[in-house]
Amino acid sequence: MIAHVRGQVAEKFANSVIIDVQGVGYEVTLTAIDFDTLSLEDTVKLYTYHHIREQAEELFGFTSLAAKKLFELLISVQGIGPKAAMAILSLAPVEEVRNAIANADAGYVSKAAGVGKKSAERVIVDLRDKVGLPTYYGRKTEPERGAIPMNDEALDALMALGFTLVDATKALEGVNNQLSVEERIREALKSR
Repeated sequence: MIAHVRGQVAEKFANSVIIDVQGVGYEVTLTAIDFDTLSLEDTVKLYTYHHIREQAEELFGFTSLAAKKLFELLISVQGIGPKAAMAILSLAPVEEVRNAIANADAGYVSKAAGVGKKSAERVIVDLRDKVGLPTYYGRKTEPERGAIPMNDEALDALMALGFTLVDATKALEGVNNQLSVEERIREALKSR
């Protein structure tokens, strides 16, 4: 299993990049959002999901561990394959997608290419309790104290320590997001 790759972006295609890792090129399929943030010759670390099928092996990459974990939850839903999961994650930043699922917004999920109404409803039913509580879904202003920001390094760190996405979200709920990442992690661990 290839858990992550760190290297330089050597080439970009329609929805994937080739990451040069010390002379070996790994083709990694990305969400539209992650794809847009990368430029040629950037040095990046991508968390990867190694998908093995009968006739092919594919790497799906994510700039955050939270995105990878949400991807793994999405493909656990019957009828949602890796391409549909990537389409769902391409709708918006990972926190917004997670919040849409937590708020049971099947209409939002069904906007993804290749995801119909029934599949979107199945995603909501299967994952609503697994993705954690909503934080600031739909809010146009700054998140309030305790709201978990998008691409949260503290959330990623807690998941790297073995927390599930739900447990990491709950642990960070009451922690002031103005603190440093290290302080937020320490406070979250104290609350457990």
